[in-house]
Amino acid sequence: MTDPVLPLFVYGTLRLGQRYHARYLGGRCERIEPAVLAGATLHEGPGYPYAVADPDPGRLVHGELITVRPAQFGQVLATLDELEECHPDGTGLYVRLRLPVTLDASGERVPAWVYLAGPKPAARLRERPAPIPSGDWADRG
Repeated sequence: MTDPVLPLFVYGTLRLGQRYHARYLGGRCERIEPAVLAGATLHEGPGYPYAVADPDPGRLVHGELITVRPAQFGQVLATLDELEECHPDGTGLYVRLRLPVTLDASGERVPAWVYLAGPKPAARLRERPAPIPSGDWADRG
């Protein structure tokens, strides 16, 4: 089964100007827009962040909604799944989910692919939280 072509919500090292943006997304984007993911908490990781689902819908993760050129979408998604160690059985460092995100400029909610912490990192972060108070990797102080 082929994954639907959806924008990607990125909140850490894949954001514009961050460590992996140029390598994995550079020249492949049609549009990059500031956006937020509600109901998640952003945590420090080992050089990269994790977003963990949070029952509080007021918790926000700030990032960017990236629309990848359709002809390159499949390859970009496969490459990002590998980078994020996202396994089809859900056991990796991250899981990729279809979630609604909100565009900063218009307030419009749109579906996007989002990488959240996988089961083991999420459990560890629930036991020993390392939240980024601003919810913004670029503003982690």
